[in-house]
Amino acid sequence: MSPRSRSALSAVLIALASLLAPCATLAGWAMHGPADTSRYVAAVHPLADDPDVRDAAADRLGAGFAGLVDEATAGPVNGTVRLFVRDAARSFTRTEAFHEGWDAANRTVHAAVLRALRDDAAAGRAVTVDLAPVTERVRDRLAEDHVPFARRIPVRHTAVTVLPAAEADRLRKGYRVLDVAAFWLPLAAVAFAVTGIAVAARRRRAVTAAGLGTALGGALLALAVVVGRRLTVAELPGPVDGPAPGAVGAVYDALTATLRTASWLLVALGLTVALASWLTGRYGHPRRRRSPADPTTDPGEATESAKPSGPTEPSGPTGPRPTRTRL
Repeated sequence: MSPRSRSALSAVLIALASLLAPCATLAGWAMHGPADTSRYVAAVHPLADDPDVRDAAADRLGAGFAGLVDEATAGPVNGTVRLFVRDAARSFTRTEAFHEGWDAANRTVHAAVLRALRDDAAAGRAVTVDLAPVTERVRDRLAEDHVPFARRIPVRHTAVTVLPAAEADRLRKGYRVLDVAAFWLPLAAVAFAVTGIAVAARRRRAVTAAGLGTALGGALLALAVVVGRRLTVAELPGPVDGPAPGAVGAVYDALTATLRTASWLLVALGLTVALASWLTGRYGHPRRRRSPADPTTDPGEATESAKPSGPTEPSGPTGPRPTRTRL
């Protein structure tokens, strides 16, 4: 294969490796981050202290409790009672019982969704969870804190729909694709990069190109995370440039924290490899300097020294004529 063909093939393989690197990172993050219940709960645990999340949870809790009061009184409650219920719900979101209930609810919902995505027999069925154990756990914690009427909180076994059947089926197909991609994409990226460097006519340049391509892929992945955040919170009121505009933005930031870190690690790794390769090519083979002890002979001087310095005596048939010595 000619050097030009080897260079072209190397460029194609390195380009493919650079494209697959961010895709492999995204697939690995999806399978080992949000798709893992323990990591998911650990990621969303700090959100229990986020003001936007607490306000959203307080509104939902207040609306649910007001509905229970409406059923108990057989009619809608007045505004004063609703205001009291809302303030009580906001106070509850600042307690340790809310933190425990937050973790328990997220763990229960996530485990149910993950179980449905991995079960092919669940096709065509909605994903539902029973939050009665969570309610019971929160009630017991409130009772331990001596909250009035905590023991009277009703615990109802009601199936709450988390995902409709159509959306669950669509996510199940995507989960299968991610499961395969998380295993094969990293291997393919490494194989393309190694092969592209091996067949290159100038391997050091190929290593530099692979490093720059990896850094570019990491930068594009970081940009995709930012764009995805804007698209996710686009329907929320207010500007989307803040750190956490609303509860949805806070959840998105918490779940994509490791993905952002991985994207910048790709950038750092690629730039480090490219810089090391460039420095090795520039300074890795320094020119050999002459030692002061080494004789420095000019080629012209060597030619002149090879010439006879004066007339020589004619030589005889068997060699030079012997020189007479005067006594």
